[in-house]
Amino acid sequence: MSKVLDSIDCKIIEILETEGRMSLADIGKQVDLTGPAVGERLRALRDQGYIASFGAKVDLRALGYSIQALVRIKPRSGQIHMVEKMIEEQPRFLSCDRVTGDDCYVARLAIADVSELDDILIPFHERAETHTSIVKSSLFANRLPPLRPNK
Repeated sequence: MSKVLDSIDCKIIEILETEGRMSLADIGKQVDLTGPAVGERLRALRDQGYIASFGAKVDLRALGYSIQALVRIKPRSGQIHMVEKMIEEQPRFLSCDRVTGDDCYVARLAIADVSELDDILIPFHERAETHTSIVKSSLFANRLPPLRPNK
């Protein structure tokens, strides 16, 4: 039986999304619960799969990756499994989605310099077509959609 997501759970998730290191007591103050009560709710939210994991948002520029690129990838006939393996094994790909339309995949790539694109993408060209766009700026990244209680 799944936990019913209520408005307090939604608020806790929203708080953690913007400030993941906030103490349980401080979260509790914002939602009118004690720190231990917030902890219990967090355990239940994680156990039920509402919260998949906890982590840090890393500044890629600080790590030397000043450029991101979006790469659309269309495997050649019979190459889809090999192309997928190549994508998974290339650590510079930050994310990859299977998509509908002319391409099979849209991936996000982190690079320090545009010259690195050839080193990363040329191995794909025997097995796939690629189309690359450099990200100039981002309006936002990975934000939560509006959360609604599931009463």
